[in-house]
Amino acid sequence: MAESESSEKASPEWFLYVLSCSDGSYYCGITTNLERRVDEHNRGVGAKYTRSRSPVRLLRSWSYPDRSTASKAEYRFKQLRRKAKEQRLNE
Repeated sequence: MAESESSEKASPEWFLYVLSCSDGSYYCGITTNLERRVDEHNRGVGAKYTRSRSPVRLLRSWSYPDRSTASKAEYRFKQLRRKAKEQRLNE
């Protein structure tokens, strides 16, 4: 691969996503492929938290330009109380 080709390659878009679990709880995570990740959660190969709480349903996602920004947004979302999370989900 030529040097100019690798420098033109775009970095992947990252997503912060929120799932509704079967017990009514929320699960928040980040990924570069939403469809694949939600499928993994429903097949029981996603996060340990969702294994006993499937099926899960995607409630909302937001896109970010890089992993660092998505991770910071995930941390901020997880710090919110449930009512504030629900408000954010309905924006």
